[in-house]
Amino acid sequence: MALSVQHVHLKAHDVEATIKYYMDNFGATRKAEMPGRGWQLDLHGVQLNVTGLISEQNHKQFYGIEHMAIVTDDYPGTLAKLRGNGVEILEELKGGSGNRVAFVQAPDGAQMEIIEKA
Repeated sequence: MALSVQHVHLKAHDVEATIKYYMDNFGATRKAEMPGRGWQLDLHGVQLNVTGLISEQNHKQFYGIEHMAIVTDDYPGTLAKLRGNGVEILEELKGGSGNRVAFVQAPDGAQMEIIEKA
């Protein structure tokens, strides 16, 4: 099972102010707009997704660094392993390219996003 980090998601009360903060203070650059949601930034090779709360997601969302995302080439096997370890699956959705996406509980209120490699 091959896993890789895909992005870190920041959910912000003020999306533009948060983007400006990372650009002005840490040299992030705008990578791609997520229409109606926010922006993907490049922070020295790390993708930061900056949005507000997303109305299409029904699981509990938090402001701040909410989750880390990984891409897997074995989505069913990855979820089976997580379930076998007692990890709570918060929500499963279809991704932007029709792939499967799951949000799972992590310690201390954080979450992990599992993305099926398209």
